[in-house]
Amino acid sequence: MKSRLVPFGSLFLALFITASVAVSATVKPNTFTGTVSDSMCGAKHAMPGDDAGCTRACVSKGSKYALVVGDKVYTLDTTDKAALATLDKQAGAKATVTGTEKDGAIAVTSVKAAQ
Repeated sequence: MKSRLVPFGSLFLALFITASVAVSATVKPNTFTGTVSDSMCGAKHAMPGDDAGCTRACVSKGSKYALVVGDKVYTLDTTDKAALATLDKQAGAKATVTGTEKDGAIAVTSVKAAQ
């Protein structure tokens, strides 16, 4: 009985790897341009003062950066120090973010000031 399971397991593993490679090859980064905010406030800032100050205060308290594009708010996922520094500098201002979007979050590959 074990001899029958080994070929099936190998076939299943080969199919899984092939499908994983095919899916990862088709996922390409997109470019999003919007206003840098934070995931707690989104498009409407609750703290008094300007949007940049509110964004920085919320991020310092554990909120993630977000990008407001029209009516949509994307949470930005990155640990890249250069990207985080650019997001901090662009807080409350327009930025262009490149990354892969999934379920309302963008895995960030780069950030720059919008032109």
